[in-house]
Amino acid sequence: MSVVSLLGIKVLNNPAKFTEPYQFEITFECQEQLKNDLEWKLTYVGSSRSLEHDQELDSILVGPVPVGVNKFVFTADPPSPELIPASELVSVTVILLSCSYDGREFVRVGYYVNNEYDNEELRENPPAKVQVDHVVRNILAEKPRVTRFNIVWDNENEGDIYPPEQPGVDEEEEEEEEEDDDEGEEEEEDDDEEDEDEDEDENEEDAAQEVDEEEAEEDTANEEQQEEPPSKKTKVEKSAAHGTEDQQDGGVDAAPTPQDTQ
Repeated sequence: MSVVSLLGIKVLNNPAKFTEPYQFEITFECQEQLKNDLEWKLTYVGSSRSLEHDQELDSILVGPVPVGVNKFVFTADPPSPELIPASELVSVTVILLSCSYDGREFVRVGYYVNNEYDNEELRENPPAKVQVDHVVRNILAEKPRVTRFNIVWDNENEGDIYPPEQPGVDEEEEEEEEEDDDEGEEEEEDDDEEDEDEDEDENEEDAAQEVDEEEAEEDTANEEQQEEPPSKKTKVEKSAAHGTEDQQDGGVDAAPTPQDTQ
């Protein structure tokens, strides 16, 4: 929890000439007595391309700060035109109003600033060299960008803002990660074994199918052999047998009788 809370900022002289000082009415609340002063600082962003052109316009120490609501007017000098690139002098830029305690920044407020010429002729036909005396600034006070940071105050320890590391928790997380890795490896091994079993089953099925095909081929061959007609040798043997019977019959018939001889 922040000991100092920013309640509001009011831009007093706006719009104004580029060469006139900045004025802000700042209201904040302090929750408890502070040992050190608050440092308020105003920074002008001279270029959107490089931090080298940033200018710290002014800084002020406010303290001792009483407990409760406080209000003061912060006045800062205008930026030096010669330190700003000529191409970015008449354009839109940013100013940053920040507050720090004991060297630690805890709040920052940013405003857009529009720098332009004060008459229509110069706006339509800008001169080659910027005429700073005719440049006016307009702070977009209705749309600030507020950023807050956690810091260590007088009654706090750094451990309250940034808790120390807990080795036990880290070790438990590492053990959980190792267990997850082991489980993942076991699952992969199980998947590999299942794949091997599936491959073996497929091989056994293929072998059984090949055996069945071979047996089917043998059965087909046997059936074809049984259906084949008698061979030529069998026909020849039968013909020879018939011939012998004929010759025997013929011999009996041809044998001369005694009567015929006489």
